[in-house]
Order: sequence, then C-alpha cells, then structure tokens
Amino acid sequence: MRSLSKKQIIGVLSVLIVVSVIVFISVTSEKVPEKKTTPLEESPEVVIDSVESIPVQRAIGTSVQGREILARTYGTGSTTLMFVGGIHGGYEWNSVLLSYELIDYLEANPESVPRNMKIIVIPSANPDGVYEVVGVEGRFALTDVPEKTKLGLGRFNAHSVDLNRNFNCKWKPESKWRGNTVSAGASPFSEPESQAIRDIVIEQQPEAVVFLHSQSNAVYASECESGILPETRTVMSLYAEASGYPAVDSFDAYEITGDAEGWLASINIPAITVELSTHETTEWARNLAGIKALFAHYGSE
Repeated sequence: MRSLSKKQIIGVLSVLIVVSVIVFISVTSEKVPEKKTTPLEESPEVVIDSVESIPVQRAIGTSVQGREILARTYGTGSTTLMFVGGIHGGYEWNSVLLSYELIDYLEANPESVPRNMKIIVIPSANPDGVYEVVGVEGRFALTDVPEKTKLGLGRFNAHSVDLNRNFNCKWKPESKWRGNTVSAGASPFSEPESQAIRDIVIEQQPEAVVFLHSQSNAVYASECESGILPETRTVMSLYAEASGYPAVDSFDAYEITGDAEGWLASINIPAITVELSTHETTEWARNLAGIKALFAHYGSE
C-alpha cells in the first residue's frame, strides 16, 4: 500500500479538525432544557415570609355542648403573646367581636407581627354562652346581638358555671358576681372550657396573656397568693397608657376567686384584664393602640 505523503496527512488532519469543530458547535448550540426550580429556590426570603404569615387555626378543646374552642395563631417566633375573649360568653359578646377585629387586623396586616413573636387569639372561650344569646355558632354580626344580653344571659357555660371562677387560684365552690352567688364548678378546671385554656397556656408558655372583658372601663393586673408580678405591672401600664383606660392594680368591687388571670399569676405568667367601658361597643381604636404597645414591648426586628 502506498504511504501518504506529509502533505496528504496534514490535509486529512485538517478535515478531521474542521468536522469535529462543526459537530461540537452543533451539539452545544442545541437548547438545553431549563431546570425546573421550586418557588423556594427562586425567592427563598419571600416564600419564607409568606409561610410565616399564614395563620394557623386549630381547635384547642370543646365546650360542654360540643362546640369547638378555636385558637388562631400568627407568626412563628419564640415570644408568645396570647389574647382571650368571651370567657363570659354572650353576656360579654363585645369581647368576642373585639377578638375577631384583632384577627381581621392581623390577617390584613401580617407584617405587624414582629418576626420574633407568635400571636395566639382565642376569640370565644365560652361558645355555648355566646350561642345562648346570639343564636349562631362561630363569628357573628352586631345585628345578631339581641337586647337580652343586658339581662345577664349567656355569662355561664352550659353547666351554669362561671368559667372565670373555675381556675386554680383561691378557688372556692361558690364565688361572687356583683351581688350574686355563682357556681365555680365541682373543682378547679372541672369545666372543659377552662381545661382548654389551661392546656394551651401550659403548652405554649406565653410571655403574657390578655383577657378581654366588659364593662368596667379599666385595665387590671393579676395576682394570686404572691402579689403582682413585676412584668404584669409593666404590661398593665403599657396597655393602659396607650389605650387610655385607667390602670388598676386589683378589682375590689367584690371578692373574686378562681379567676383565670390569678391562676396565671400563680404559675408566673403575667396576665391582665382589659375591661371595655360598655357592653355595646368594641372600642377598637383604643385597644389596637394597647395591642401595638405590647407588640413594641415584646417585639424585635
């Protein structure tokens, strides 16, 4: 076989090189399928923020008549602030509506929850008492509230127990409400509604709890056997100053035993009672100012 000359060999190699370059360009110019990315990969900060702002609702217990006691949670921080409305049911219906106004505000303004905080709202701690007066379950409208609220109906649970006398602080089987003797239950936490509040407090260990009531027009501190906790006095003063309600160390119109706020004080959790000035209004602007003062106190950027 005749051997190739040097010039022929160079020619063959040149052709091979040109062909290789053409093939490489053709292959690399083909469209590479785009990697499918998840929303988290595209914008992790935005997704994380939106996940944290999604409210979580769960039942923390049921009433005597089987109605759910719901808790709504906003934020995922380690500092927990809790709000409880309607422990006196339909008699203090406006404390329930005030709680729902807070829920509306938090859902419309998720950025208002400091990043280090978790806000828990229990709008109706005595749903049977609300139903007795309003006649609907869950959220209700102002037009649903009849005149009979003025008669004191709906204050107790379906066992005729005053739930704010059923907690384990100075508990007695009978207590007082105005000039009336009321049942405080068979024992502390004998009622499913007070058990639900107890259990979520033990579970969450909040920095402070705000109970919404009407109609004494004041912010009260809590205490049990050892006096007012220093942080309780701070929380009371901040809320009162921002909202314009008077700050009062203790309710002394008549003896109260077995109240929820006192029980919290006994386990070293600050608690205050916010008393609206009437049974007819929620005084939202005043209370929003007080709530924001607590957010500023416990929150951080």
